[in-house]
Amino acid sequence: MKQQPLAYRMRPTHIKEIIGQEHLVGEGKIINRMVKAEQLASMILFGPPGTGKTSMAVALAKSLQLPVKLLNAVVDKKKDMEIVVEEAKMTGHIVLILDEVHRLDKAKQDFLLPHLESNLITLIGCTTSNPYHAINPAIRSRCHLFELHALTVDHVITALHRAITDEINGLGEKEIILVDEAIEHFANSSGGDMRSALNGLELAISSTPKNDKGQIIINLETAEECMQKKSFSHDKDGDAHYDVLSAFQKSIRGSDVDAALHYLGRLIEAGDLDSIARRMIVIAYEDIGLANPQAGPRAVAAVEAAERLGFPEARIPLAVAITELCLSPKSNTAYKSLDAALADIRHGKSGEIPLHLKDSHYQGAKKLGRGVEYKYPHNYENGWVSQQYLPDSIKNKQYYHPKGTGKFEKAMKQVYEKIQKDKEKQQ
Repeated sequence: MKQQPLAYRMRPTHIKEIIGQEHLVGEGKIINRMVKAEQLASMILFGPPGTGKTSMAVALAKSLQLPVKLLNAVVDKKKDMEIVVEEAKMTGHIVLILDEVHRLDKAKQDFLLPHLESNLITLIGCTTSNPYHAINPAIRSRCHLFELHALTVDHVITALHRAITDEINGLGEKEIILVDEAIEHFANSSGGDMRSALNGLELAISSTPKNDKGQIIINLETAEECMQKKSFSHDKDGDAHYDVLSAFQKSIRGSDVDAALHYLGRLIEAGDLDSIARRMIVIAYEDIGLANPQAGPRAVAAVEAAERLGFPEARIPLAVAITELCLSPKSNTAYKSLDAALADIRHGKSGEIPLHLKDSHYQGAKKLGRGVEYKYPHNYENGWVSQQYLPDSIKNKQYYHPKGTGKFEKAMKQVYEKIQKDKEKQQ
């Protein structure tokens, strides 16, 4: 048994042993109530790596003393699932824990569905993906969805202490001295991934010789060597990636420099310069826009500099640009105005172009009335003259509603409002 990895051995055997996830297993919470009522329903457990999805699934089945089989939707074949169903028919019921459930193909899914509906099998699927995006609706509709949250540093520290004191499944038979700085490093550098922390602890203990007193002392230096740099949990095609990008943009839009730099740091750690570049340029035009028109070109320049430099130096121009974007005044009026115009066009509100605006650069155009009454603005004082530009059906439509954010848009607002007033006077 001790040949199995520490993280595997330390899996809870009852929901009372689960660390964290109090919103699900705490007193009076839904999974706790299921166990007390002895009524286990099919479910999907989803959340970041190392948060205990599979462990919770196993603990649930063991808490109710139900027969359980653990399969992987990627590795195990339909034949393996047929064997599980045959066992279920013999015992009357079985809990099937299916890792990577979002990778379940149609053949396996079609095979399982009738057995879920007959309650011959209770499915507990585990995945790091968002089930609303990644799991087939046919499976999703037959399961309750429960999200597991990232573990806190205190949760991981609790698990580490439990591991070095547990004499049956853990390392309690050894005399281990884990200094405070070391245990804090294991917990902090794991990023909430309990499996990573336990793996680091196990490596530290197995690679450290006993001293003259038979003790294994794990100090900060050993912890740092065994954890190295935490492999940053960031799948560029996964939900976490888009969550970080969303938080990144919303932090800049909300003018929170500290948060924006934090999320920029996550993207840099993931080495994802492409996503940073695209989002920065979009933000400069979408969220800052006319309030600071130079933010767009400067964001493009920062991206070009970053691409030339590459990491780690690329972080320098990126930090400068992100700080400016955060602290710039914000305006989305330009693209919102265009969206309003597009909405009218797509709903058939376009109308006939006024005759005086139509092309008159061909023989016979005047006979058709094209361009005849057009007034050339440069022939008038201040380069402006009142005339109709929109089609008759929407001639009084206003798409642009300027804000007073930033000196540039304030000046534009004054011009726009003056033009509107002059139009009203001459109508």
